[in-house]
Amino acid sequence: MGLPEDEKRPVDVERCDPEDLGVVDVTVNNDNYDDPNFDPLECQWVLDNESPYPEVRSAVANTDDPTMPSSTFRAWVVGLIWAVIIPGVNQFFFFRYPSFVPLLLTFPICKAWARYLPNVSLFGLSLNPGPFTIKEHVIITIMASPGSGYAYATNIIAVQRIFYNQRPNFAYQWLLVMSTQLIGFSIGGICKRILVAPPSMIWPGNLPVAALFNTLHALETTGTHGRDGISCKRFLIYVFTGFFFYNFFPSYLFTALSSFSWVCWIVPNNVKVNQMFGVTHGLAMGLLTFDWGQIAFKGSPLVMPWWAAANIGITIVFFYWILVPILYYTNVWYSAYVPLVSSYSFDNRGRTYNVSRIINADGSFNLQEYKAYSPLFLSASFAISYGLSFASITAVLTHTFLYYRKKIWTHARRSLSDQPDIHARLMSVYKEVPDWWYLTIFLTTFLFGIVAIEVWKTQSPVWAFVLALLISFVYTIPIGVVRANTNLRIGLDVITELIIGFALPGHPITMMVFKTWGYITMTQALSFTGDLKLGHYMKIPHRPMFICQVVATVVAGTVQLAVQSWMFSNIEDICFPNQKDGFICPDTTVFGTASIIWGVIGPQRLFSHGQRYYGLVFFFLVGAIAPLIQWTLHKKFRISFLKYLNFPLIFSGTGTLPPATPLNFVPWVFICFLFNYIIRRRHVYWWLKYNYISSAALDASYSISNLVLFFALQYPKNGAIGLNNIQTWWGNTVYTKTADYIGLSYKTIPEGGMFGPSSW
Repeated sequence: MGLPEDEKRPVDVERCDPEDLGVVDVTVNNDNYDDPNFDPLECQWVLDNESPYPEVRSAVANTDDPTMPSSTFRAWVVGLIWAVIIPGVNQFFFFRYPSFVPLLLTFPICKAWARYLPNVSLFGLSLNPGPFTIKEHVIITIMASPGSGYAYATNIIAVQRIFYNQRPNFAYQWLLVMSTQLIGFSIGGICKRILVAPPSMIWPGNLPVAALFNTLHALETTGTHGRDGISCKRFLIYVFTGFFFYNFFPSYLFTALSSFSWVCWIVPNNVKVNQMFGVTHGLAMGLLTFDWGQIAFKGSPLVMPWWAAANIGITIVFFYWILVPILYYTNVWYSAYVPLVSSYSFDNRGRTYNVSRIINADGSFNLQEYKAYSPLFLSASFAISYGLSFASITAVLTHTFLYYRKKIWTHARRSLSDQPDIHARLMSVYKEVPDWWYLTIFLTTFLFGIVAIEVWKTQSPVWAFVLALLISFVYTIPIGVVRANTNLRIGLDVITELIIGFALPGHPITMMVFKTWGYITMTQALSFTGDLKLGHYMKIPHRPMFICQVVATVVAGTVQLAVQSWMFSNIEDICFPNQKDGFICPDTTVFGTASIIWGVIGPQRLFSHGQRYYGLVFFFLVGAIAPLIQWTLHKKFRISFLKYLNFPLIFSGTGTLPPATPLNFVPWVFICFLFNYIIRRRHVYWWLKYNYISSAALDASYSISNLVLFFALQYPKNGAIGLNNIQTWWGNTVYTKTADYIGLSYKTIPEGGMFGPSSW
């Protein structure tokens, strides 16, 4: 059931006449006043069958054909193939394939299927259901998406083997992975009403994907219809092709374009200058990089709303360009003896902290060895990142309560057909997923979790399992609101580590299990919800969407476990630093080290009263109060710019720093401002037609180009291609000869070879 033909007529909503039939004044809705994504200056009057948000109108079609095939035999075959291949290859090579790779490769494969395969039935299913549809394409891409990352719980299994010499059997592994990957899906029904159906929950990260689908299948949107210039498909081809070849320079031929620490090249031995302008262990005040991978490390800047990027810019300037140098050069926390920016922890000799020296053979904490060795030191930037993480946990709750409590209550009781949004009304014709489906997922995976921690003695009490789920469920909606409005991902890893570290010190396996359920349950819930929003935009029926997500997640998790098990059985010295083929497992090493720091040493030796980093605990209070002050001033004085000030963003926007560096944020902020403020304001028609296609083309081209580079030039011969020419010329080595790259500290270790307190 689609819209009447007269409502399908494309309309220039950016300059629509309020006297036209069917237009409404969207500014009369008071809810829009506090919405930073809503700008009444862009369009006060919009058609009733259009989204009030230009970014959605530019990327998403406002029509639907409910008779279009979606969950076909072809879609399931290709989708399941991707669900096996992508996670298997990812697990083996530790190489992450973004969702754009299967999205692009699926198109020619299924086009060929539709053209050449006979139209016969197989077990009552049509082998060739006809032309390849956009809805089939979405289903296939959704099924490929679980394999684009990795099952987080596989880290627990790897750490148990490598760090604690445990050999859990496959049944335990499978139950643990299925529980952690799927239990978050169980709250999808609640999330859907609040985070999917309302038009204000735009999920910016889905818009380039929707634009790419529509471009490949020649489906027009309001933003593309009747605009001057070349077609979106031709624009996509031009950008994709041009960037594919350009990427060879910063990624392989001239890597100094990526680590563009140009000031450091001039004075490579000046430590202060290198710390200010460096890009590896410095603050990136040189501002520049020519590598899309560096710029889009935390996501494409063309997707993030400009006001959100501005908040993250505030974080970089105030906390990292002002506060961190003050703390560092005044030697607070003895931080001047270690690099300014680093993701490692250090001992009192300035070396990477050797956690193996303070644990016994069974993985328990050896207090005497700890006192004989060293306390743990963090870089100034790493310490501040912990403080910001603490602040974000309380800020997101306060902000959501103040600004969204009424909206959440309203949308939780509202059906799709009652939503003031054309896309929700179009989706209301499809059968909803019954609540008992979600309840079945929860009960099954909850039982899996109980069995995993009780039958195989993980030292994890059931109450800790329940507490981890409660933390995750409580934060899913508040963090989901932030993500749906800004595309920013906020994690619960630090707070879960802190809670279990204080509650059950000396239990590293318990810490890992608690952290995984507390963190990944929320992450999977929001990943599931984000896919539901993509299906909402692309008009995919609810039930096939649910089924394909669950099945693909089960398949991907099982494949990853099987591949991991094979690797541990067949690859010699896997996950050890000197493994001959490069299988050193960096993610596993970081995860295992965290299990020792938080689960063995424990946060009480870092953040308790009287300990070195105790002051960071007050960031919890700062995070709770700051949004309240901003909200009070905004409501009392109606200062318009205050609605753009978002403390959850300020505190969590740099959550990936470290391992990210300021280089991954500074040019990102500038490019976001260029596209989503300047170009959007001055060249709105170009922005509507090409912005999200540009983002999709750059991301897709970067992914494919790096795949070609990896398998053609880097993986063969263990990376020895060009070892004595391309890899050694000035453009690939100049940045490696600087104090920034080496990671020199401001202060040198005093005589005696140690710094810090004399006892601990």
